[in-house]
Amino acid sequence: MRITVVFALIFSTLGCAYKLGLSERSLPGGYTQVAIPVFKNLSQDVGIEMYFTNSLIRRFARSQVASVANNEVSPVELVGTIRQVVTEPGPAVTNDERQLRTLPDQVVLTTNYRLIVTADIILKRKSDDRVVWQGSFVNERVYEAPRIGMPIVNSANATYNQSVRNQTIAVLADEMMAEAHDRMTENF
Repeated sequence: MRITVVFALIFSTLGCAYKLGLSERSLPGGYTQVAIPVFKNLSQDVGIEMYFTNSLIRRFARSQVASVANNEVSPVELVGTIRQVVTEPGPAVTNDERQLRTLPDQVVLTTNYRLIVTADIILKRKSDDRVVWQGSFVNERVYEAPRIGMPIVNSANATYNQSVRNQTIAVLADEMMAEAHDRMTENF
């Protein structure tokens, strides 16, 4: 009886596309080299394309699924596009609240911002421009607004705000490119 159960389990797993244990990852089509040009940036945020490009290159270097090669020798290329970066103000504090009595009338201060990034990635075969794989990625993160003194009161410190915004975009780029790499290289 036990032998029958063991054989049934073995044959049922052989017919399934899922494998027990770790499976080998590879690019769709089994390619071993990939070119990753600088992402196209359609957003208003200048310079953020390097966060996404470098993050994806680092993912492939770590995983060794495929080597990142220059465009002349690679049979496929990963074309990335940052579609948009949206900033939404979070909850606002007005001078009606007890902590803000000393501020002028009609003052409204934002306490945090929600950053939403949308990016697309296409894996194309260079010989005939055929799309081998494509994916769209959306991620978001909240960052704190600049503050003066009291935790509830903030300022319009543009340097701080831009710095934290760029750091938040860099974190989003790492998370999104990790997801892109994993989705692209999963073999079911």
